[in-house]
Amino acid sequence: MFNSRRPTTADPRILIVRLSAIGDVIQSTPIACALRDRFPKSFIAWAIEGRTSALLEGHRAIDELIVLPKGWLKSPGGVWQLRRRLLSLKFDVAIDGQGLTKAALLARLSAAPRRIGFGKPWGRELSPWLNTELVDTPPDAHVVDRNMMLLKPLGIDAPTVRFDFPKQPAAEEKADAAVRQLGVESGFAIINPGAGWPSKLWPTDRFAAVAAHLFRKHQLPTLVVWAGKSEREMADAIVNHSEGAARLAPDTTLVELAALARRARLFIGSDTGPLHLAAAVDTPCVGLYGPWPAKRHGPYGSKNVSLQKAFYEGPTKGRRSAPPSYMEAITTADVCSACDQFLERK
Repeated sequence: MFNSRRPTTADPRILIVRLSAIGDVIQSTPIACALRDRFPKSFIAWAIEGRTSALLEGHRAIDELIVLPKGWLKSPGGVWQLRRRLLSLKFDVAIDGQGLTKAALLARLSAAPRRIGFGKPWGRELSPWLNTELVDTPPDAHVVDRNMMLLKPLGIDAPTVRFDFPKQPAAEEKADAAVRQLGVESGFAIINPGAGWPSKLWPTDRFAAVAAHLFRKHQLPTLVVWAGKSEREMADAIVNHSEGAARLAPDTTLVELAALARRARLFIGSDTGPLHLAAAVDTPCVGLYGPWPAKRHGPYGSKNVSLQKAFYEGPTKGRRSAPPSYMEAITTADVCSACDQFLERK
């Protein structure tokens, strides 16, 4: 259900609120693209937390990024300053793409008369009471499609999904240098072994076997990307057990990872931000899914595939602590076969 009123002006001033996390911000970016297509002269701002904001710098659909520090809501002085800044921008519409109290409260701080957010089942905590217009969405809709439904009250129905992440010259140059230094100019795959939760991790020995298969059958080397100490250890293990097929990628920022993914023939990883980033820059992806349902959270787009043998039929808290068996149900042969199908297409 939603209120189908149109904006009060032909070029409304619009605030998008999607604060975190990496994958969710990436999958919300088509909201901005669709708004820019529909309202080419509108002022569009995005409120976001932390380092993920780097991905949106210079985005053609966004006029201003409002970057908030972690814990901003705990600082009365910081909230007051934010309130003054939001009021100065005179928003007509705020779109809460998160469905939680914090995001809906920020939308309300903007004083936008129209505050659009999720109704059932994704409007959680106090957000349904803080937003003025609620959009009910099918429970099994993909996250990207669900986000796009928030635009229906603005007269935008079933828009084309685009991400349009800008290329940043310094990151593109670093990616080119890495490709040359690692000797993979003729092509490569990317493996990302990390994940936000232990229950999403796939065994490193299986990733190593996939890398060995890609090199043996397709003469395609693999770069293993990582972030942080624990992922570096996983990446090292994959490289060391890949029969020489895998190479350790340099440490990268999100923007640099996007540039590197643009150059890859294939991206393999579990449900995490880098996988969705690779899909957003149009790299074919093989997503590995266990506790979280791939139907809702798989890499978006027809050229991608999600592998899932079982998922946890319970609350998110249970999924986060689910046993490894959900991911381990996906075999090495399953992943190799999916990769073969991509690489053997003409």
